[in-house]
Amino acid sequence: MILTRIETWVSAGVPDLLICDEKGRFHMIELKFTTSNAVDLRPHQVAWLSKHQHASSWVMVKKQKKPTEDAELFLFKAKDVVDLKMDGMGKVEPAYHCKQPFTWNEVWDLICPI
Repeated sequence: MILTRIETWVSAGVPDLLICDEKGRFHMIELKFTTSNAVDLRPHQVAWLSKHQHASSWVMVKKQKKPTEDAELFLFKAKDVVDLKMDGMGKVEPAYHCKQPFTWNEVWDLICPI
């Protein structure tokens, strides 16, 4: 698996991370951090993810209320991006959720199924 960080100046709304899996398939992930259930998605990000919801496009959110507390990881499908922006994580069912320590193999297996 090859992970490539995409610079924000490339094009408005394009997700932060491009993954090329072992079979040569591409996956896009928008990375977010929050201390609450609100996810700060910009209009261009919502538009891009909505337009590409048929592809392997995702929103990965790390939630950590305080630096002294364990974080949580949430993974949402791009098809849920409008509801995620409008209603927050409290009302949208994630495709995946775990608490620290994160089980990255499970995350990658969901994003890049073999």
